[in-house]
This record gives sequence, structure tokens and C-alpha cells, in this order.
Amino acid sequence: MAEMPPLVLHVIHHLVIGGMENGLINLINRMPPSAFRHGIVCIEDYSDFRNRLERDDVEVIALHRSKIGVWKMRKALYKLFCQMQPSLVHSRNLSGLDALLPAKLAGVPHCVHGEHGRDINDPVGDKWKFQALRRLHSPLIDRYTTVSADLKNYLVNKVGISATRVTQVYNGVDTERFSPQLRQDNGKPYLPPDFCHKNSTVIGAVGRMQPVKDHLTLIRAFIRLVGMIPDGRRKLRLVIIGDGPLRQTCQNELRAAGLAEIAWLPGARNDIPELLRTMDIFVLPSIAEGISNTVLEAMACGLPVVATAVGGNSELVDEGITGTLVPPADPKAMAHALLMYYQDSARAHTHGAAGRAKIEAHFSMSAMVRGYLGVYDTVLGNLKSG
Repeated sequence: MAEMPPLVLHVIHHLVIGGMENGLINLINRMPPSAFRHGIVCIEDYSDFRNRLERDDVEVIALHRSKIGVWKMRKALYKLFCQMQPSLVHSRNLSGLDALLPAKLAGVPHCVHGEHGRDINDPVGDKWKFQALRRLHSPLIDRYTTVSADLKNYLVNKVGISATRVTQVYNGVDTERFSPQLRQDNGKPYLPPDFCHKNSTVIGAVGRMQPVKDHLTLIRAFIRLVGMIPDGRRKLRLVIIGDGPLRQTCQNELRAAGLAEIAWLPGARNDIPELLRTMDIFVLPSIAEGISNTVLEAMACGLPVVATAVGGNSELVDEGITGTLVPPADPKAMAHALLMYYQDSARAHTHGAAGRAKIEAHFSMSAMVRGYLGVYDTVLGNLKSG
């Protein structure tokens, strides 16, 4: 009887729409089933986003920490690890650290920890408490992964992890689903009827509408931009795809400026590739970021990108080549960057094409999978060969 592949249990905060969560789903869907089995443990809960898993052998478990408390959750993790006996636990971000001690006490032979971004409470990684928590858990971790050089530098320079223990693996993007496509002659498909005409310039963003993503800066930049362009109300449109606590606040600000009718904030959607192809300029206004999947996807669709100069954004957006970087929380600078692309469509097209080429060369899905396979094979080498 053939030996079963090693089991990797991925521990994340929750499995809902998000960049890190999407990356995990993509990784599991594309890893060879003969290499590893997978399970997902949610510190909190999961949504129907789990239905994006294409494998039917992946168990998804919710622990509901906020309801049962951290100590009961740790006890539940210990029992779960004893029962499932994974060969490797791969925790992610700050809340995932809670899984490491239960894993070791349950006899899990190996732990990998991934850093995928920063929280609104620690946008530049300066909080000593979070550094100390990571340093405290370091002896329990065999290997670290980061999605950007910025996060690797954080672990090495601020947390004190040896660079030899950290492997950087960029997120990958599906370059077939996310690709440039000529617009239809009848205007902008997938947008609401009569929302805009085919010559409208559509400025767009995709992401959860929460404080760390700072969509309010984009709203304020758009309001400025409308005032900078003659007949701007007719020529410009704003599209923000995603849901979250700031959605209503953004709608209220647009309404107060009298621009609600030229903005569309529909909440979460499942047709992101199609919606990206209706946009002319993509914006990421975050005040903190790891590696943005939405920027990768926008670049894959051939869009010029205006992004804040935070986190791993400068690793994706080459200033003056694939897009433009602006300071965070600066609506004026963002408005001027958008104005540049509005006034120079040739530059917008050139930057978009360069972004697509960069994605094809450096951010393929297969490269991401190879990166994590290499980490797992290195950590589990003795187990798999013995």
C-alpha cells in the first residue's frame, strides 16, 4: 500500500476574501496532490470563500477564538494536532503564532511561519510588543517565509531572525484569468448600465474596505481630481470593489461631495478579472502592505498602477516604468499621479504593458508553488527520504 503524502496544516486567522487567503487557496489548488495533503485551521472562522478550493480532500476547521477565548483555543489546537498528526504546521501572521506551542507539545515535528503583511496597529513594524512576540516564538519555528523583501528585512533587522532561516517567496498570479483584453465597442462591460460611456476614464481599486487599506484617501484624491479636470464629472468614474467597515463612510463622503452618481462601490464581487479590464488606472491606497495580490492582478491585466510607497509595493511597482508611487495618506499627491495618467494615455498604456511583462517574468503561479515546495521539501527532507 502506497504511503500517504505528508500532511501540512495551514493556520490562518480566518478564511475569507483577502490577499493572503487567496494566495493560500491558489497554493493548495496548484500543489501536486502526490506531494502533500493539506488542511486549513482558522483561528476564527471561514466563509464561502472556502468553496474556491478545488480539492475535495482539504478539511477546513474553525476554532472561534473570539467566542471561546485564547486558552480554550490553544487547548483545541493541541487536541487537533494530536488527532490529525501533521508532519508540518504552517502558521501565518501574528495570530498564527498561537498555534506554535500547541504544535510542539503535540509532537508536530516541524513548523514554518509566514509573514504576509502588517496590521493597522503596526503599519511600519515598529511596535516592540509585536517584535517581542515574534522573537519569543522563534525557537519553535524551523523556517520562515515572507512574501516580500521588506518583510524579510523586518524579521532580520527588527525581530532578530537569522537571514539563513528566512525564505522569500513572492505571491503568484494566474496570468490566464488575469490578462489584458480589448474592450467591447459598446462601452465598459460588467459595469452598471448607463454608469459611464466607452470614453470614460475609470479609476479603480479592489480590496477589503478597512482602515489599513485607506480607501478614504482614494476617495479624497478622486474628489480633487474631478475638480482639476474641465467637465470632470462627465469624464471620470470611480470603481471600488470590496466590502468592509469603511464602505459606508466612503459612500457618505462621495455623497457629501455630490459625486455619488459617478462612483460605484458594489461590495464584494466574484468577477474581478472582468471588472479589472473595465478600468483604465488601478490604485492601491494602503498605509501598510505586504505584497498586494490586487496589484499583481491589475498589472497582469495591463493596467498602470498608482500605489502608496509602503511595504512591498516598491517591489512590484517600478516608479516611472510600471506605475507611480505616492506617499501614504496624501490625497493631493495621489490626485496628481492620477491626473498624469489621465492626460497622457500613451504613458498609461506603456506602463500597463510593462507591468504585464514583469508579471509574466517574475510573478507566475508556478514560481510561487516551486518556492513553497522547496521550503517544505527542505524542512521535511529527512521525513520524506526516511
